[in-house]
Amino acid sequence: MSTDQTITNRTFDEIAVGDSASVVRTLTQRDIHLFALVSGDVNPAHVDIDYAEHDMFHKVIAHGMWGAGLISAVLGTELPGPGTIYLGQSLRFTAPVALGDTITATVTVTERREDKKRLKLDCTCTNQEGTTVITGEASVIAPTERVARPRVALPDIRLSDHGQYQRLIEAAKGGANVPTAVVHPCSATAITAACEAAEAGFIAPILVGPRARIEEAAQQAGKDISALRIVESAHSHQSAQRAVELVRAGEAQLLMKGALHTDELMGAVVARTGGLRTERRISHAYVMDVPGHAEPIIITDAAINIAPDLDCKADIIRNAIDLAHVIGKETPRVAILAAVETVNPAMPATLDAAALCKMADRGQITGGLLDGPLAFDNAVSESAAREKGIVSPVAGKADILVVPDLEAGNMLAKQLTFLSDADAAGVVLGARVPMILTSRADSLRTRLASCAVAVLMARAQTMAAPGLAE
Repeated sequence: MSTDQTITNRTFDEIAVGDSASVVRTLTQRDIHLFALVSGDVNPAHVDIDYAEHDMFHKVIAHGMWGAGLISAVLGTELPGPGTIYLGQSLRFTAPVALGDTITATVTVTERREDKKRLKLDCTCTNQEGTTVITGEASVIAPTERVARPRVALPDIRLSDHGQYQRLIEAAKGGANVPTAVVHPCSATAITAACEAAEAGFIAPILVGPRARIEEAAQQAGKDISALRIVESAHSHQSAQRAVELVRAGEAQLLMKGALHTDELMGAVVARTGGLRTERRISHAYVMDVPGHAEPIIITDAAINIAPDLDCKADIIRNAIDLAHVIGKETPRVAILAAVETVNPAMPATLDAAALCKMADRGQITGGLLDGPLAFDNAVSESAAREKGIVSPVAGKADILVVPDLEAGNMLAKQLTFLSDADAAGVVLGARVPMILTSRADSLRTRLASCAVAVLMARAQTMAAPGLAE
């Protein structure tokens, strides 16, 4: 008989009519997603909750062959076990299997054929209430030699469903499309990103750039832009200036970067005359959707401020707290990162962290809970924080990670993206309007999430201070 450590078969000569074996499994959402990935069966009855609620059974149900797979598991691991050759299987599905149902799959030998070492087995699957959900008959060739093997440990598979981004995207669909100056959309990628955001119900694009190049890019992208407003400019530098003018005139409430360098756009935004400066330093934030982490994590600043000083870090934190409020964190936990969790005069990042926490104590930074210095593991892992004896409302539960400098932030965000399959939705904060900075390498989901975050910020700013025009 198989154990937790080994799989052992039963040979044909050891099996009698009436012998039986079972396996038990409880259906989870993860089971359904894994089966859909392997089989390619994305029938909405199995993977779309909204659809399933209005379907025949009014709930998500398992793929029929998931239950049939349990029968195969009994035959391959219990009776007869390893060495079994599956010849045939009949199945009849008599009731649905829903999330949370515990299914017992049982096979019972009904016939032995000595000449060919064949068995017929009755197969049933029943749920926790005793209801039969599958019946059938299997035909197999039973092994004739003993097999006992160590049970192979399966790999730990993580599913990246990025449901956090989906919630942000749904939240951003609730209002009117936000007028958005799309700066120099002179590539197929830039036009596609703007049109996708418009089709999703996020933005109303105003295309700023040379008309001929914009129309050529739209043709390359296969997008119809005939209904969109185009504001003519001669070159990318002028595109940035005119986009800023649209914001100052109250005609746009968002900026979206197109086919120009970020520095060129930021030059127009931070210009002391005619720019979009506020009392805050401008900063960048990634809203990271990290598989296995229950909530989104904000990483800042990973794209604009190269080596921020104390005053700049204070504004970076204020901007990130405002963003956290908009995405649903009433009192975000802010971890100020360093290489260690103790103040060390030889490590300036730890001194800044301590000073920032004291500023929060004095009411100079409000809206969140700050703690630092904290090493990365202490910021995101409660067990790591306990191991170090750190008692803090932030340690292990951080919503915002404030990095020492741009290099650290950029490496951290990209490490999570490329090694942990995280998504990084970026937005620029601290100017009079948010700015969407998407990358050519971003997936559609990430581009839409970046737009969703910026749209939520723009709507919040408009409600707080209606009328941006001077």
